[in-house]
Amino acid sequence: MHHHEHGTVGERRRRALWLVLVLNAVFLVVEIIAGLAFDSLALLADGVHMASDVGSLAIALIALALATRPASARHTFGLRRAEVLGAQVNALLLFAAAIWIAIEAAGRAGDDVNIDGGGVIVVGAIGLVVNIASFLLLSRETGHNLNMRAATWHMASDALGSVAAIAAGAAALWWDTTSVDLIASVFVAFLVAFGAAGLLRDATRVLLESAPPGVELDDVVATIADDVDVDTVHHVHLWTLGSETPALSAHIVLRGPQNLHGAQLIAGRIKSALDEKFGIEHVTLETECHDCEAAPVDHEHA
Repeated sequence: MHHHEHGTVGERRRRALWLVLVLNAVFLVVEIIAGLAFDSLALLADGVHMASDVGSLAIALIALALATRPASARHTFGLRRAEVLGAQVNALLLFAAAIWIAIEAAGRAGDDVNIDGGGVIVVGAIGLVVNIASFLLLSRETGHNLNMRAATWHMASDALGSVAAIAAGAAALWWDTTSVDLIASVFVAFLVAFGAAGLLRDATRVLLESAPPGVELDDVVATIADDVDVDTVHHVHLWTLGSETPALSAHIVLRGPQNLHGAQLIAGRIKSALDEKFGIEHVTLETECHDCEAAPVDHEHA
């Protein structure tokens, strides 16, 4: 049942990514041609950002396919972290796009550029519709998945970029000024860099095996220790296999004499509590009759 649900979510995410990829690839061609034709840096900046969007969506699809591969003898956890690596690559693409936009804006400062404001507004408005539709399609399937979040952030920031392009076109059409075009480009660059920083931070946390966000280690330990048959808890490790897969391992010292069957029942009860309260499904518990650090040494076999 559990694997079927994950498979269904994966299929929905794959379909959403493919649809958004096609939409954005088609509009990317339109926007680049329009940016060159209307001499609008705001459109070209948004076009470069959209090019990174198309690349990010392709990366997201590849990462999703890798992350759903079953475990093997070499990759015993499967390739769950492929989506985290995909998010990191997307973050670097976002940074590269932001730098390019900023350099182009600085190079155009002071230049007298004749921008076709009406054309920019039309193309920007079409882009906004594409961006909003893409954002809505992806956001429904994002959850806590960093890979999907990266793709969704590309769409959200690109929607704001389209708004900036529309503003630049309006300024050129009604006030005969191109300064808004440069300001809008810098605004897009800032949004892109801001999103990239957040994605890079969160992806790096997963790769460094940080505790999952929203789960406090003290609360997890308290939940284990609250079990009536648990004496103490130690050697607790809480990390994430992937952005949506928290994992935990711990040693628990049980009260009173326990046989193997009883210890297994207690461990099962604790695992159920951790899953229900914190969503931690991958739990490894080592049950002990005394603290392993205080275990007596068998000199005969030492």
